[in-house]
Amino acid sequence: MTQPQQRVYQAWKGDNRFFFGGRLIFGPDVKTLGVSVTLIVVPVAFFCVFVARHLRHRFRAYDAGYAILVMAVVYTIYVLLLLFVTAGQDPGIVPRASHPPEEDIHYDDLSLTDTPGRLQFPRVKEVIVNGMPVKVKYCETCMVYRPPRCSHCSICNNCVERFDHHCPWVGQCIGKRNYRYFFLFVSSSTVLCIYVFAISALYIKFLMDGDYPTVWKALKHSPASLALMVYCFISIWFVGGLTAFHTYLISTNQTTYENFRYRSDGRPNVYDQGCLSNFQEVVFAKIQPSKHKFQAHIQEEVQAPPANGAGEVDDLVGGPRAKVGDDLDIDGDLLKISQRHNHGDIDIEMGGGNTN
Repeated sequence: MTQPQQRVYQAWKGDNRFFFGGRLIFGPDVKTLGVSVTLIVVPVAFFCVFVARHLRHRFRAYDAGYAILVMAVVYTIYVLLLLFVTAGQDPGIVPRASHPPEEDIHYDDLSLTDTPGRLQFPRVKEVIVNGMPVKVKYCETCMVYRPPRCSHCSICNNCVERFDHHCPWVGQCIGKRNYRYFFLFVSSSTVLCIYVFAISALYIKFLMDGDYPTVWKALKHSPASLALMVYCFISIWFVGGLTAFHTYLISTNQTTYENFRYRSDGRPNVYDQGCLSNFQEVVFAKIQPSKHKFQAHIQEEVQAPPANGAGEVDDLVGGPRAKVGDDLDIDGDLLKISQRHNHGDIDIEMGGGNTN
């Protein structure tokens, strides 16, 4: 009985976690995603119960007070959707190769006294980007030369295009295909914090205008408003700082990885095309489809014949020195046969020995 053929996500070599038959791909630290959801949902729930509920009848015209409650719920759902879209899709993983690039294979210098030669690759290559040379490195894990701006994530164990960073709060790498959603998630979270903070402060103001004329009495009547204002104030420094930082990165067409690694090197930014063009490239450009079909069945790979008569697979295993050793063995056998014939000739000339 034949075994069912594996799908791509079932034989995946990275450390990712798949759900719903390979439709969703997360990082290995996907559990932290639950922490992020809790940090968003719980404060908003407190806001709806202890603050927004009391403001339903504060604005009589068109029942505008209900809009405060509805806006909080709808906008929170929007933020959560951005979070899951960022965390649950391919960030731009570069496909792995099944063998090293053959055109770059060469052997160590051969010597009869050396051990068998090892395959060698140039670790760094230069490619031209916007008219300037950029170095790309060879990844031994993925057996490919990384494209420009690509880096290997040690947490997910994948090479990711336009690698920005691995976000523990999202539980996923942030790269070429999900950076836009990550930026929208961070900036939208900042707006949500400002909204909750402002409405909580407005509710304290309404309490002071009514039966609680001082700030202390108003806060004592609604401690949830005070807790929400403190929480949002702290959160704004975090997500607001990230929003400002990534706005700067987008305007200069940098990644977090490039900014921290190349800041001290003084390297020119070959990707900067001006503020407007940079925003258009990152925020408005069409997102390329994934290079992986995680639900597809694994196809058996057909090995290509060796290029330029470089030798069979056995030659790659043994190396050129295996051929040298075989030649030496053959030469040794011929030398022994020649010596035997020479001894036979001497016996014939001296009239002794077996002429056969």
